[in-house]
Amino acid sequence: MTEATITPVPSTAGPDRVTVLGEGRLHTAIRAALASAVAPGGGAIVVVSDADDVRPYPAVARRAAERDVPWLPVRVEAGWALVGPAVRPSRPGCPTCVARRRAGNRPDARARDALRAKWGDTLDCRPTSLLTPLVSRTVAALVADEVHRLRRDPGSARTAGALLRVRLPTAEVRRHTFLPDPLCPDCGARQDDGPHAGLYVPRSAPKPDPGTYRIGGITGREAELERRFVDAETGIVQALVAQERGGGPMAVARLSPARTEHESHHGYGRSDDFASARATAVAEALERIAGIHPRSRRTTVRAAYEDVADHALDPRTLGLYPDDRYDQPGFLFTRFAPERPTTWVWAYSFGRDAPVLVPESYAFFGPRPRDDLGFAYECSNGCALGGHPAEAILYGLLEVAERDAALATWYARIPVPRVDLGSAADRRIPMLAQRVRDRLGYDVHAFAALMEQRVPVFWVMAVDALDRPDRPRALCGSASHLDPERALRRALEDLGPMLASHVERYDPASSARLVTDSDQVRLLEHHPLTYAHPDAFGRLGFLSLEGPALTTAEVAARAAWPEHDDLCADVAELAGRYLAGGLDVIAVDITSPEARACGMHAAKVIVPGTVPMTFGHRYRRLHGLPRLPGLPRILGHRDRDLRPEELNPYPHPFP
Repeated sequence: MTEATITPVPSTAGPDRVTVLGEGRLHTAIRAALASAVAPGGGAIVVVSDADDVRPYPAVARRAAERDVPWLPVRVEAGWALVGPAVRPSRPGCPTCVARRRAGNRPDARARDALRAKWGDTLDCRPTSLLTPLVSRTVAALVADEVHRLRRDPGSARTAGALLRVRLPTAEVRRHTFLPDPLCPDCGARQDDGPHAGLYVPRSAPKPDPGTYRIGGITGREAELERRFVDAETGIVQALVAQERGGGPMAVARLSPARTEHESHHGYGRSDDFASARATAVAEALERIAGIHPRSRRTTVRAAYEDVADHALDPRTLGLYPDDRYDQPGFLFTRFAPERPTTWVWAYSFGRDAPVLVPESYAFFGPRPRDDLGFAYECSNGCALGGHPAEAILYGLLEVAERDAALATWYARIPVPRVDLGSAADRRIPMLAQRVRDRLGYDVHAFAALMEQRVPVFWVMAVDALDRPDRPRALCGSASHLDPERALRRALEDLGPMLASHVERYDPASSARLVTDSDQVRLLEHHPLTYAHPDAFGRLGFLSLEGPALTTAEVAARAAWPEHDDLCADVAELAGRYLAGGLDVIAVDITSPEARACGMHAAKVIVPGTVPMTFGHRYRRLHGLPRLPGLPRILGHRDRDLRPEELNPYPHPFP
């Protein structure tokens, strides 16, 4: 590798030099541009290749760190010259971060990995023939300007937190910003986990009015969120697509298409306007990323439950499986044993008012190593993003309440009351239901599923008004909020787009197969597809579609939510309702550096004893939940607890 050192002023101090490493046309052009343009300032290193060669980067990074100067990579890859990102010692953000972001965003990432595994040595040293003198001079001019900026005002460099791509042979320049990857093996720096991560100090979160429950979040920041996170090349979100679905705006923020395991892992936004839908989709994508793996901290506790029981959550209180289920062929989880080591993370227990250890496999729902698969199915249930820690906890707990109420209603077949949509003060609510009727031909019904905590949760159901054999018979959904009408409106905003997609994908033969054999219900989409078939509609018969109905005002009166001027008081009130019934509330801080970059916070909320959301009928978690059989009695519908065999044996209907 050829090395050239350019010294702008007489100096014996190595850090003031600009060093150019490499060879080839770009190296020659960059040396010439720097020799004529360099001015006094700090030092820098530029490493250049006419090929796709990243092999020198580790050595260059060490050398730059020793001299305490920035360094700038320049190379050629598949018809593009790549300039950047600029790397500054002791700061996150490096070429490996960019490579990881780009690999995640490429649909052909696996094929490219295989290609490099076989032909990498050739690609590393074969220069491109598309480097014309014009392109070489363009790249050289860009690099000279970047070096000047890095030496005089590093924050102004266009490659600071960004990659410049120059198309060959047209010299078109594109800039792609990126966020450092906290899991990067070269520059990622995560703090060790510890009890400090399980402290919750409810710093003041004043609300502009008692009816506001989101503060400092995404409202009014739609353009900023897209600019910061959406980029097809290097973004956290690879693509953001919005369209009209079922009469309402819907947006999808697509994450890592090459490696996302299921469509449900992307971010989705449904609202009454496209800007809000797009912003919500991006926010949900950030929430998904935060909930998959620990990104801000490195787990440090691996121990058997019996060794940490005094300050740990007992996994058996979360609902596991009958012992024989773990012996079934292909079952994905391992039997819990108090003496078997597992990995733990620190969280905050509202019941103990102290840090508590919870299994990492419950706090984060990403793939697990083979030696620590986890004891049961877990998903993003209870994950939420907010502009304040209290907001994230509040909405995480509301999601737990929603899923618990809907699933408890299903498994205990609780005859929850119907709700009169026409009684809503928010006239968008009956209009949303009528739009579904007019556009898709479905009647919309709503039910108030208030459990003992009296959290406003609504089960909504669209039923084919014409009983058409080629259309799904029904589709169910749910939503929650402290304001009943906001919960109901959100449920209906979700229902319309979901129903439109449900109608398009409906396959009567597949639906019939799922109705016949519940064990075939293995994926998220299988659950609603089962209840698209008319033969399954009778399973929903415990919900009355006729007769008396509650008004939304009566639902609000039953919930009896007090007015608070601070969001922390809302969190304390909601958590207190669970604690009063003997259920702890546990909050895991899952805030990722990506979320923190825009001032957001993320939480995963766990309430042991509530019914957890699962997909795949064989993975339903009802074993060891003593509260569930007693709910019909607690709510006044029966005079005794249900026996185990009286629980609903069929797959739940929720997407």
